[in-house]
Amino acid sequence: MARKTKNERLRDVHADAMKQFATIQTNSIDERAQCLADRRFYSIAGAQWEGALSEQFENRPKLEVNKVHLGVMRIINEYRNNRITVDFVPKDGATDDDLADTCDGLYRADEQDSCADEAYDNAFEEAVGGGFGAWRLRTEYEDPEDDDDERQRIRIEPIYDADKFVFFDQNAKRQDKSDAAFCFVLTAMTPEAFADEYGEAGSPTSLSSHVEMLEFDWQTPDVVYVAEYYRVEQSTEVIRVFELLDGSEERYNERDFEEDENLERMLAATGATEVRQKRVKRRKVHKYIIDGSRVLEDLGFIAGTEIPIIPVYGKRWFIDNRERMMGHVRMVKDAQRLKNMQLSRLAEISAYSTVEKPVFSPEQVAGFEIMWQEDNVKNYPYLLVNPITNADGSEQLAGAADYTRAPQIPPAMAALLQITEVDMQDLLGKQEAGEDMQPNLSGKAVELIQNRLDQQNFIYMSNMAKAIKRSGEVWLAMSRDIMVEEKRTMKSIATTGEISSVQLSVPVLDSKTGLLETKNDMSRAKFDVAVDVGPTSSSKRAATVRSLTGMMQLTSDPETQSILTSMALMNMEGEGLSDARKFFRKRLVGMGVVEPTEEEMQQMQEAAMSQQPNPNDIYLQAAAAEAEAKAGKAQADTAHTLAKTQETEAKTAEILAGIDSQARNDALKVAKEMREPVDRQILPRSNRNF
Repeated sequence: MARKTKNERLRDVHADAMKQFATIQTNSIDERAQCLADRRFYSIAGAQWEGALSEQFENRPKLEVNKVHLGVMRIINEYRNNRITVDFVPKDGATDDDLADTCDGLYRADEQDSCADEAYDNAFEEAVGGGFGAWRLRTEYEDPEDDDDERQRIRIEPIYDADKFVFFDQNAKRQDKSDAAFCFVLTAMTPEAFADEYGEAGSPTSLSSHVEMLEFDWQTPDVVYVAEYYRVEQSTEVIRVFELLDGSEERYNERDFEEDENLERMLAATGATEVRQKRVKRRKVHKYIIDGSRVLEDLGFIAGTEIPIIPVYGKRWFIDNRERMMGHVRMVKDAQRLKNMQLSRLAEISAYSTVEKPVFSPEQVAGFEIMWQEDNVKNYPYLLVNPITNADGSEQLAGAADYTRAPQIPPAMAALLQITEVDMQDLLGKQEAGEDMQPNLSGKAVELIQNRLDQQNFIYMSNMAKAIKRSGEVWLAMSRDIMVEEKRTMKSIATTGEISSVQLSVPVLDSKTGLLETKNDMSRAKFDVAVDVGPTSSSKRAATVRSLTGMMQLTSDPETQSILTSMALMNMEGEGLSDARKFFRKRLVGMGVVEPTEEEMQQMQEAAMSQQPNPNDIYLQAAAAEAEAKAGKAQADTAHTLAKTQETEAKTAEILAGIDSQARNDALKVAKEMREPVDRQILPRSNRNF
């Protein structure tokens, strides 16, 4: 079978993409339309009257008291005050993995450099309002103007109107879409921008006629829709394992031999022998740019093994094998509309005049019309009317035939207003409970009230945490492909916000094994991803300071007081306190309270090596050495005296052996008298009385 050309392969890719997109549009267009309507309902003025309701109230007051917007903003503000962070955890559960800490710092740096908060906030707001949001991860060159610099970093970018423009594989059931086989991300372009980007040959054309059940119009008079098409491809790769002369093994794939033609000969020359081969499956993601008629660009395989589009759901279900989603708005729309209608009708009633107006026949006011018209302005003391002429020509004075009445509010409307208000509180969450917290409430009561409020929006925070976790997984897969340069210096940000730098793929000597290993090798970065939902760093520090100052009142130990004071000052926020925080951290590191970083450890070692000796310390050391020398000399003199005494006794015994007993007794007496002065010199003072 002949191999397909590139154009034939791209035509097949486009045909598959159009069939997949048509199926997605058919199955999800109604659900996505509701998501868009929900977002418009709470965020755009006048959107709460869209549809048939607007026609019913035509030429009548249409008021909006948008309480739904306040309910949505409360949830959004709660999220912004309780950011969700990524934490890379070693798969073996180790707590001192330096590479995991490196990944944490690099991820925070990429978040800061790419303004990821904007992407997170937009996706979360769209998920809470409509039910679905998304953001993307993308690689870009650090210096796009330098042709020789191929270093890349990862950027986290927002996707706006995700319910209109992001579509995943319908067979993917996981909420994070990690099991999706393909994904579409649409972008609207003007025809002029399309022509500038893709040239005259790339002018937009209509869809192919064989695509059935297509609900999406790829070309309108104003915009042209272009899609990023991500497609997961599985490939089989052969890994060749070689055994070196020292018994170690090295693995190479087919691409290694294609890139280096001399690799095979080099291995043979060094005595390496191939011991086995292994077939492994590789997952890659292919990216295309398509319009309604063809593939505009084939961008090849992207970094990582995952589709870099992160979905966020407000609430999500599968019903009748179809994905359903909604946010915080849909359930309260009818109650909000009912409230608007009631208030509009009430305003209309209130606009009617409350003054009772008399009703006359035309002949009664004939000639006095101006007086009656100006009465509201000039406030005449009296008003005149003409008498009524009877049939016989006589005149008859008569008052007004009737009076107009001010409109009355129907009793049902008043009752319905109260019911509607209660329903909206139940659906949006009774935020009024937070206002019940008085200054004299106990801490436990405040905690219970806050927990009750948190439970109302916990599902949104939980779903956002799942999306952040997925973002960390995709980032890790991409970083293993692009952060491979040896001794590359990159910015890192600690949990406290302090900026530092790390070097990747640095060869170091292991102090335990004595072997050369590579430090911060991102190609080995295979971690589990955990997420932490909590207050912002500023809120955490403020709470820490309050706790520390409270603990200071419970202890009287000066050392403990000093530690608590230093920790409180290290965590204080404020203008111009950065240098003070560094000072107290250094102080705590020196006291052994805080574990030093590698940089701090190196600084401490350098300071210890370069520190000049203190003159007082030198004097004390010399005095101690002198005293020790004198004590040693005295001990040596004592030992010498004892040795002399023992020698004298031995000679005396030798002499005594050659004389008679009387002479021996005389000699012993003389020897005893000779020994007593010596004993008094060498015996301790406490023993001289014995």
